[in-house]
Amino acid sequence: MRKVILVTGASAGIGREAAILLAREGHTVYAGARRLDRLEELTEHGIAPVEMDVTREDDNERAVSGIMERERRIDVLINNAGFGLYGPVEEIPLDDARYQFDVNLFGLANLTQLVLPHMRAQRSGRIINVSSVVGKIFVPLGAWYVATKHALEGWSDCLRLEAAPFNIDVVLVEPGAIRTEFFDVTRGRLKEYHDDTAYEAQFEPFLKMFEDPKARARSTEAHVLGEVLVEAATTRKPRRRYVKGHLARPALFIRKWLGDGAYEFLLRRSFR
Repeated sequence: MRKVILVTGASAGIGREAAILLAREGHTVYAGARRLDRLEELTEHGIAPVEMDVTREDDNERAVSGIMERERRIDVLINNAGFGLYGPVEEIPLDDARYQFDVNLFGLANLTQLVLPHMRAQRSGRIINVSSVVGKIFVPLGAWYVATKHALEGWSDCLRLEAAPFNIDVVLVEPGAIRTEFFDVTRGRLKEYHDDTAYEAQFEPFLKMFEDPKARARSTEAHVLGEVLVEAATTRKPRRRYVKGHLARPALFIRKWLGDGAYEFLLRRSFR
């Protein structure tokens, strides 16, 4: 059955791969992102570009109303837009931290609020939130990014209960290390807080990890997560959570079954 699907953060990485795969399966796909020039490349796949910044309520309203005018329904919302802010809690300005929450949580929440009434009216729908394995674990220098993903996990679980009576599914996807622009963007933002820091000893292993071609090669390719999003969007009975990507399951296993002490010991060995 053909579905009408809106994918945010679709100009690159996981979102782009998912949009292309969904379009190939015959679904009507709207790809949202800030970079319209990158979105235009998707038109050759039959995908409709939507220029939007999820932190702007006017953009979200325009995107949803435009889709409803043309299609009369929205079957799936894939909340994929987001970024990772890394650096010491002591040194990251709170304005930067608030923007991290605006993109990763509040922008997503606003778009979801706009879509839910239409899904309730049609008595069906699916909301897929791209979280991260760090929604269940933690890493040094990642406090604000990790906080947004922990919040998204709980937020999504609550929404799942609220939406279930209306035949609306809420699904979480928890990627591990994925080969996307995330590495480069995160490294660039991390360097903004690198000069004259008291936390240099923790910075250096992180920067080396982001710059290590071997580490990048071990990470999972974006199209693998794109396939996970396709399954989550189209299968009749989706899971509550999909875990996929390099180091995701081992990290979850260590913290859950060996405890915080063993998990922190391994982190300190890795980032000493």
